[in-house]
Amino acid sequence: MKTDSIFYRLFQEFPSIFFELISNPPETANTYQFSSVEIKQTAFRIDGVFLPIQEDNPIYFVEVQFQSDTELYSRLLSELFLYLRQNKPKSTWRGVVIFPTRNIDTSDTKDCYEFFTSQRISRIYLDELGEAATLPIGIATIKLVVEDEETAIIAARELISRTKQAVNLQLQQQLLEFIETILVYKFPKMSREEIEAMFGLSELKQTRVYQEGKEEGEQEGKQKGRVEAKLEAIPRLLVLGLTVEQIAQALDLDVAQVQQAAEQTPPNQ
Repeated sequence: MKTDSIFYRLFQEFPSIFFELISNPPETANTYQFSSVEIKQTAFRIDGVFLPIQEDNPIYFVEVQFQSDTELYSRLLSELFLYLRQNKPKSTWRGVVIFPTRNIDTSDTKDCYEFFTSQRISRIYLDELGEAATLPIGIATIKLVVEDEETAIIAARELISRTKQAVNLQLQQQLLEFIETILVYKFPKMSREEIEAMFGLSELKQTRVYQEGKEEGEQEGKQKGRVEAKLEAIPRLLVLGLTVEQIAQALDLDVAQVQQAAEQTPPNQ
């Protein structure tokens, strides 16, 4: 699962979820701007940074870590302090590291212990957030990422039911689209129809991910009328979250053709 892109999109579209996650009022998001930051003249990139609109609020550096990394904290602090040196912000800072489980947190902490005791850096383990049904919708959506397949089915149905009851129709649509993206990643072997049947989502058929993907493929085909035009659309459809099978169906291509094009697509495209 491409967790970096999922969490980047999540915090970009729903910044209030991050502040709920660190036990701050969700309204705090109104005073921040979220982005991914590349540090100049280095290979460092910080997963996400919440920059305060007002200088009296702290900067939040966010690291999403789904693989064991024994040098995580030394790397994170290097990135963080290099950013502070280059940008010289007047605000103070906080670091938040998000793990799927505690056993992924394998990095040595002896050289940065004081940062944890002072709460300058906090760690969040998604599988320890509690039962999804008792969590706010946003946090429950994050937890869906780490649920096993059997639990994910139950949790997703409950989450979809709760989302449908949201008063704000635009928020409903955004959340359903995001839940759909997670499900597509979690069940890559399932077809679109199978996902729709499993979760009983007529809305799923109308969400932007599928509609934009299908429409983009059809438009490319009509405009150029060549297989090459459809192949050029594949990287954009991958970014939208479609699986190889779904892209093949939308573009009327063989799965092997799509798979070959996907393997030739650069990871960050």
